[in-house]
Amino acid sequence: MPLQTPPLRGLHDERGAKFTEFGGWDMPVEFDSIRTEHAAVREAVGIFDVSHMGQIHVTGPDATELMQRLTTNDVARLAVGDSQYAAITDEDGVIIDDTVVYRLPDETAEGASDEAGGEPTYLFVPNAGTDESTHERWITYRNEWGLEATVDNRTDEYAMFAVQGPDAAELVDEATAESITELDRFEAQYATVDGVDCWIARTGYTGEDGFELIVPWSEAEHVWSLFDCQPCGLGARDTLRIEAGLLLAGQDFDRESDPRTPYEAGIGFTVALETEFVGRDALERVREEGVEEKLVGFQLIDRGVPRHGYDITNTDSRVIGTVTSGTMSPSLEQPIGLGYVPVEYAEPGTTLQVVVRGQSKKARVETTPFIDTV
Repeated sequence: MPLQTPPLRGLHDERGAKFTEFGGWDMPVEFDSIRTEHAAVREAVGIFDVSHMGQIHVTGPDATELMQRLTTNDVARLAVGDSQYAAITDEDGVIIDDTVVYRLPDETAEGASDEAGGEPTYLFVPNAGTDESTHERWITYRNEWGLEATVDNRTDEYAMFAVQGPDAAELVDEATAESITELDRFEAQYATVDGVDCWIARTGYTGEDGFELIVPWSEAEHVWSLFDCQPCGLGARDTLRIEAGLLLAGQDFDRESDPRTPYEAGIGFTVALETEFVGRDALERVREEGVEEKLVGFQLIDRGVPRHGYDITNTDSRVIGTVTSGTMSPSLEQPIGLGYVPVEYAEPGTTLQVVVRGQSKKARVETTPFIDTV
């Protein structure tokens, strides 16, 4: 299968970006260096092309019920302009994906007058390469439950950019005709950027303040060019999110190779058990009984860099877990990582070992995020 390409593939190539395959997409992994890009986001501002993320649009009389029954959080609490982080789980409560759900302005039904009022409308963002399967899941359950909602996969209609860092608010506000500085975290609005209508949310994946812009595909190059700041690739995006203790689908959880519930993965706060959703009953049992393993952050004390798949052992060298994510933290200049361990080893300060290239390296469990975040 040929790789999908973001609308700015040619522009990134001209800028000298290096590329990598991610989720079936050909994406820039770095433009200058991961350290340079990482530092720009922590100290000033950087911009990421994240057009590989999915865009699923849901509207209609039963849109709220459909979203409520297929995501773990309480969608009914969202007012227009609100968003929330949620998990998508199977009947066993295992995470299929994580996502952000946006409540868009209500849409007027086709053929209805404006006076009739609008229908609830949502946009949610599944991870790269999962948009088609997620779209099919929504359609299948909609039909099974007999709900009235339109579900459209609009991934190839929109680009998505993330402007992140302490100076992000000033930079984005300068570019928009309407002020966006009053938006709180996880709030969003439509705003025009040099005449282009964009959905702008105060969300991100770096641990810093910032905004994500959903832009018409045809206007992507124009909008991107308006932001005079450091372009950043997926390499810096990874080091930034690990420092912030944020999950990466397919690495920190995987339904097939490493099935995990939200409670194991440390995102139990996304589970609204007072609502009805696929996997709810299983997750209620998990909460009542507790988990046997938890995702923890750790820092290597000895020299070395932890990587995905490395063994975690106790001090007697017995394998007790696996590294899911790891890096040399550019901000801390220390090797850090995430991994699942039995709950008795999950307390911050606990001494562990990570097997790096056949050698045991001393590690210590740390509270995440590893850095101060917004």
